[in-house]
Amino acid sequence: MSSSKNVVPQAREALDRFKMEAAAEVGVNLKNGYNGDLTSKQAGSIGGQMVKKMIESYEKNMK
Repeated sequence: MSSSKNVVPQAREALDRFKMEAAAEVGVNLKNGYNGDLTSKQAGSIGGQMVKKMIESYEKNMK
């Protein structure tokens, strides 16, 4: 099974919006499409911000 296959196709748009929001919060300018010019630090800060927000959301919904 290909890892690029979406189980829920509508989720791709939501994930892209979430990624753009996280990038803006950490000060990284993403463009639509390919962003291969990002440094590892920039890409890691975006991913880290996404995880942080997911954990905060989960903890908020547990209460």
